[in-house]
Amino acid sequence: MLFNSYEFIFAFLPVTFLVYFYLLHKRLVTGAKGFLVFASLFFYSWWNIIYLPLILCSMLFNYVIGTSLGKASEHKKVTKKQILFVGISGNLLLLGYFKYTDFFISNINLLSDTNFDLLYLALPLAISFFTFQQIAYLVDSYRGETKEYDFLNYALFVTFFPQLIAGPIVHHKEMMPQFATKWNLVKNYRNIALGIFIFSMGLFKKVVIADTFAVWATNGFDNAQTLNLIEAWATSLSYTFQLYFDFSGYTDMAIGAALLFNIKLPINFNSPYKATDIQDFWRRWHITLSRFLRDYIYIPLGGNRVSELRIYSNLMITFILGGLWHGAGWTFVFWGFLHGIALVIHRIWQKVGFKLNIIIAWFITFNFINISWVFFRAKEWDDAIKVLSSMFSLDNVVLSEKYFKFLANFNEHYFTYGNVYENIMGKDKTTAFIILAIVFVLIFKTSYTKMQEFSPTYWSLAFVIVVFFTAVSLVSQVSEFLYFNF
Repeated sequence: MLFNSYEFIFAFLPVTFLVYFYLLHKRLVTGAKGFLVFASLFFYSWWNIIYLPLILCSMLFNYVIGTSLGKASEHKKVTKKQILFVGISGNLLLLGYFKYTDFFISNINLLSDTNFDLLYLALPLAISFFTFQQIAYLVDSYRGETKEYDFLNYALFVTFFPQLIAGPIVHHKEMMPQFATKWNLVKNYRNIALGIFIFSMGLFKKVVIADTFAVWATNGFDNAQTLNLIEAWATSLSYTFQLYFDFSGYTDMAIGAALLFNIKLPINFNSPYKATDIQDFWRRWHITLSRFLRDYIYIPLGGNRVSELRIYSNLMITFILGGLWHGAGWTFVFWGFLHGIALVIHRIWQKVGFKLNIIIAWFITFNFINISWVFFRAKEWDDAIKVLSSMFSLDNVVLSEKYFKFLANFNEHYFTYGNVYENIMGKDKTTAFIILAIVFVLIFKTSYTKMQEFSPTYWSLAFVIVVFFTAVSLVSQVSEFLYFNF
């Protein structure tokens, strides 16, 4: 069941909302929480019920470990560090088995000239997200920062459906106090209005903007045999904006759906394409993942408290692991490597004290991000090389005669006339969409800002109606969210 499906929008979400608050109205708080856990597990099982035992076993394992960490002072033979090690190892082994076994086997075959059979394991939905979330919970329990050890509350923390599939990656202390406060046990009509407002914006981003760019990105990366220079840049930029509006749209929809239940999820995007350096980008993009990488990998490695050379090493390790978390492939590893290198260069640049003009700094940062996304998106190295080589080659320049007829005297030597976007199934509107997307991400306010400024007026109602029904009219062309693959 997808957020951008009729089943979710017109059946699952309203029914879950009504039953949950009906049970609360009858003062059945435990029953309401139990129903929300059941509904969330039903939502998770919709794709494939075979995933259900996996998440249940994972929750039970981490609940037992978390409880043991809370009572570790009672143990005489086992230390808290040993319990934490068992918990983290169990989570990583589960994630590694399903996500990286075939990657490991294929590389062993390549290096040792063996022929071990691949297992072709199906990647369980959301395993990366609920694994990271529970690892964070165990570390917080080890530090004494968690208070709830009731299994029902823990299950609600893990399975709460708005953030279950693709985040945000939340901390226990961010969620459970909200479910406990008495003010959240009754319907809040401002939260309902705001939730519908934000959800509608996210739905529009996904089905109107992201899915439009998806056509050109898919054709450019996966289907086209060759690309001309403009097609190659359109392909890379299409994916850059598809990924942004797809994940930003999902996050808005998750925040909006959670608000219906009076739960405020943490902000996950803050106009990342406005960043003027790579560090600024990672403070704005997928904020909860950046926080996890910082708090649970970079800082434990020593963070900024060690020598400069160690700091560079810590940055590289953190982002290579971050790339590997996104997918079992060398293209993901290389993407993480590129961002690690960029952060090292940025740190050296800061120490030297150089400063760039803000426009130049933005231009360099945005183009680095756009180029590095090519490796993130490409299924194989050859796909990445195909796009990148065409982006920087002047051997195949195609222009539209409609707009460049005045250059006719030069076309035999420098370019040809033709359908500029033929290989990616694009049209003239491709250029317009890319320009509008750049304007949108640079000028328009973030969803978080709009949430702060929101007031339930007739204008906001009219905006929601237009945005919601425009998006719903395209829901029949359902597509999965990109981060479901990670």
